Order: sequence, then C-alpha cells, then structure tokens
Amino acid sequence: MNFLAAFPTRRNLIAATLAGAVLAFGAIMAPALAPAAANAQPPLVMAAASMKDSLEEVAKLYERKTGNKVGLSFAASSALAKQIEQQAPADIFISADLDWMDYLAKRDLIKPATRANLLGNRLVLIAPKPVASPITIEKGNFPVLQRLGDSRLATGEPNSVPVGKYAKAALTNLGVWDQVEPKLVRAESVRSALAFVSRGEALLGIVYETDAKVDKGVEVISAFPADSYPAIIYPVAQTAIGKAPDAEAFLAFLKSPEAFEVFKKYGFTPAPATQG
Repeated sequence: MNFLAAFPTRRNLIAATLAGAVLAFGAIMAPALAPAAANAQPPLVMAAASMKDSLEEVAKLYERKTGNKVGLSFAASSALAKQIEQQAPADIFISADLDWMDYLAKRDLIKPATRANLLGNRLVLIAPKPVASPITIEKGNFPVLQRLGDSRLATGEPNSVPVGKYAKAALTNLGVWDQVEPKLVRAESVRSALAFVSRGEALLGIVYETDAKVDKGVEVISAFPADSYPAIIYPVAQTAIGKAPDAEAFLAFLKSPEAFEVFKKYGFTPAPATQG
C-alpha cells in the first residue's frame, strides 16, 4: 500500500473545496434562478367600466380552469386609452366603443392582428326604483323634459365617455338634445352615471342595459330604439407594449363560447356586424 496515496493531494483538496462551495452557492441561489415564467406578472386587462361584474366572473372562471391569474382595471374607455398612451403596463384593452380603440391603433399602441369585436350592448333609460314608471321613446314622442321637471339626467361625458357619446347621438336623433343638454350630469364613466341615479341624485339616466341589471336601486323605464344611436361595439386587442406571457391565452379565452355565456348572463349581446 502506498502510504501517501491515502492522503489527498493539495490539488485534490482545492478541487474538493471549490466543488463544495459551488454546491452551497447553487443551493442559496436556486430560488433566484427559478424559471422566469414562475415569477411572471399575470396579464393586466384594462376594460370599460361597464364590463366590471361580467369580466370579473370570466377571469375567475379562467383561473379555475388554468390556475393562472388575471389583473383587471376598470374605468371609462377614454381614461384607459389615455393611460395606455402614457405607457400604463396594460396587456389587453377592451373599449366600449370603436373610437378609443382606433385612437390607440393610430398611435401604434395595439397589436393590429389581435384586434377583434368582442361584444355588443343596448342603450336604456333608467330611473330610481321608487319613482320608476314607463316612458315612451319615439321620434317626435319622447316627453323627457316633462318627466325631468327640475331634476337632471345622468350619463357619461358626451365628448369622451362612450355611453355619453351614444346618449348624445340618441337624444340628437330623437330631436331633444338641445333641450336636455343643460340638464345633464356629465359623469366620468357609465358606472358613475348609474350611481347618480341609484342614489336619487338624478331622476333619469342613460346607461347600458348591462349596467342597469347589476344595480338593484334602478329600473329600466324604456329602451332607446336601436336605430337612434350607432351600434354599441366592444373591441378588444393586445397592447403593443404588453409583455405578459399569458395575455394571448386569456384573449383567446375571452372569445370562447364559455366566456360568452357569462357575458350573456349579464346582458351583453354578440358584437354587431360592422359595415365596410
């Protein structure tokens, strides 16, 4: 037996020491070197305020099916589009009208190939439930001023908020815009307009049918004729700066029959066909 062979050489000692240090360092750093996907932020969806209840349910359904979470942010489409223009970290945008999606498209802030028309809606007239009674809405026969008296009518800001733009188009078509405009409560979103009526701070309100369904304090007293305002269309698209790896999958889920059944429950309709 070689007596010296029983003892490690200086070179072997150094190699063993280095190997042990590498293993220890690897154990310490393992959490930091976890796959990037594990630490990836869930996609952030910025969506029109009128979608709040339905989209929250769709997101929960998606999480149950896939285990993946989705972040949601709601406001008027106009406000969200401006935030995205200022580089808000959104991955998906859902607008309540085509104009604000076009606004982002013209600035190259969405991925054009991902854009689609997702849903439709209807415009209705509401009143606080304790004083609600039906009213006729026809061209030449819409006694809205008589019904309002000294009170006011709430809807979205007509110059920017989609529901307000639809409302202005309908009131103009029906020949009462000039008379009603001074009595408007110009809300920052459709949900704000809904709240004004629900609290009794406005006698009437113009909102989407889907919003009226989720507030027990209001009642629909009439629906606006479909030909009195432009078709209500909710377009959806991924943003140009979005980086969440799950955004494409969630967008596909939004378009699925399973998701539409949830939207339908809240009163949304299939997206109307566009002309041209």
